[in-house]
Amino acid sequence: MFIPIDMALLEGMLLIAVRVTAFVFLAPPFSYGGFPARIKAMLAIGLALPMAFAFAGDHRPLDTGPFLGALTMQLLVGALLGFLVMVCFSTVQAAGGLIDVFGGFQLAQAFDVYSLVNGAQFTRLFQLTALALLFASGGYQLIIAGLARSFEAVPLDGTIAVAEPAQLIVHAVTQMFLAAVQIAGPLILVLFLSDVGLGLVSRVAPALNAFALGFPLKILLTLTLVGMTFLALPGIVDALVGDVLDLIRGVDR
Repeated sequence: MFIPIDMALLEGMLLIAVRVTAFVFLAPPFSYGGFPARIKAMLAIGLALPMAFAFAGDHRPLDTGPFLGALTMQLLVGALLGFLVMVCFSTVQAAGGLIDVFGGFQLAQAFDVYSLVNGAQFTRLFQLTALALLFASGGYQLIIAGLARSFEAVPLDGTIAVAEPAQLIVHAVTQMFLAAVQIAGPLILVLFLSDVGLGLVSRVAPALNAFALGFPLKILLTLTLVGMTFLALPGIVDALVGDVLDLIRGVDR
């Protein structure tokens, strides 16, 4: 019995699977450590199969050397796209870290083995909330669609300029810190003003020991006002998905 094998399609499927696998293992929400590695690999292969039939039709078989080079390029492209998505969604986690620092929760930090994050309560809470909102809002589907469109701009035998990804990474990290300050800014301002008020009270009446009330007061203010930040998180995650698609298009260009 003779079973014909389309080597061009098989090579193209392998190249696409490498890019998708590198992306899935780095990009949230798929990269969450609570998902077993074999599930991530199965998801990557499941996503690569339809993309292979869509984008590997014009692929031509390569020799051993060019094929290994193409595999390396697909690994780098997938890792770059996944890293940009991870940096973009680290904004919410960084905002939670700022709230922990200024709210006095940083003393109770712990290491989360699933998300590989060393932070206090709001750091982990904000990150889990962002991941849940990605699934609930369908934002992960837009991220997958952006990954699929990357094969149109950066084909299997294509390359990317080194300078452009470097500029995108610098821009993404800069915007991450800026957005984190903007998200947590109102609450940080309130906590800063509370410290200023306690300082003024301690100067006026030193016997009151106003700074002894600092920790419980800041914790109370944080727990009271953090709900306002949570109300804004759905819109923030939606905006982050748009930023992710813009970054992916930037790599494509």
